[in-house]
Amino acid sequence: MRPRAQANMDVRIIKKYPNRRLYDTEISSYVTLEDVRQLIMEGVSFEVRDSRSGKDLTRAVLLQVIAEHEDIGQPIFSTKLLTTVIRFYGDSLQGVIGGYLERSIQVFSDQQQQLRTQIGNLVGQSPWGLLNQIAERNMDILKGLQQGLINGLGGGDKSRPDAKTADKPRASRRPTQRQ
Repeated sequence: MRPRAQANMDVRIIKKYPNRRLYDTEISSYVTLEDVRQLIMEGVSFEVRDSRSGKDLTRAVLLQVIAEHEDIGQPIFSTKLLTTVIRFYGDSLQGVIGGYLERSIQVFSDQQQQLRTQIGNLVGQSPWGLLNQIAERNMDILKGLQQGLINGLGGGDKSRPDAKTADKPRASRRPTQRQ
């Protein structure tokens, strides 16, 4: 049993007391199911242990987190799905269904990550970066249009090196047109 304890040294321990309160031993503070969910979202490895017996209660607490969030917003598990899963308990396929569901969700997660990567490569940056780039391009186009308008109204002749020479051919054409 000693090697298991050494292998789990980097696993955070949360104790569950008889009053159903959860105590995070790393931060020496009581935590809520929402705090446990946040640990999950951050990818923190943890185990929930009964404070008296040391029994692993992690799965039971994870199910509580799921149950709490199923009541908020749009649920992931439909009634049909839950009843189907319940029917597998006691069935000869009970041992297979857990692995199947786990692999299916892993494949789905992998596909989601691949899609995000492909979109990121296609876009080349975050959505905000893309919007900033588009805004900069639009500003350059607007500046070009403004400069063209100024030049067209004659206010930009100073910036054109051939502005004086462009008027000379007009003067030379006038006598030709009068003839």
